[in-house]
Amino acid sequence: MEQVNTIQTAVVRKACKGDADAQAWLYRQYSKSMFNICTRMTGNRNDAEDLLQESFIIAFKNLHQLKEAVQFGGWLKRIVVNECIRFSKKNVYWNEWEDGKNDAAVEETEWWKTVDFTIIHREIKGLPDGCRQVFNLFVTEDYSHKDIAAQLGISESTSKSQYHRARQLLRERITKQLQIHG
Repeated sequence: MEQVNTIQTAVVRKACKGDADAQAWLYRQYSKSMFNICTRMTGNRNDAEDLLQESFIIAFKNLHQLKEAVQFGGWLKRIVVNECIRFSKKNVYWNEWEDGKNDAAVEETEWWKTVDFTIIHREIKGLPDGCRQVFNLFVTEDYSHKDIAAQLGISESTSKSQYHRARQLLRERITKQLQIHG
């Protein structure tokens, strides 16, 4: 593991100096996982590709601000998530869902853990924009509803209602898929 960190540190330092080969190496190493985040957050390939490119441009432009080269992956992920949030602020219309489950204290059984991830991923991409954004930030990126509300400029109750609506829609859609296709 230490050798990998040493290689990455050397590449990040070269990339910081504008070395195009080093930047290309970092792009190859991280683009797929960062693209997956963008796709989950936007729900479509075109916006995800644009956000991915913009995120790498920002990262390479500001690489000198990274204190420890070994932390590049986490630093880049924060840039990607922040760019996705910025995008959603401009492009997502937020609805408050009044379904009575907003303040449910008890989390229901995590039924999705028994379902093939490709089905879940496909259905997450098909969620309405607001639901998808909140669901991904809460579940995948481990943001609190308070943090989501602050980042997206919405109320905490809107964040909670979007999350619960997303879960409800996912459960309905995935259950239907399983009934149709087994």
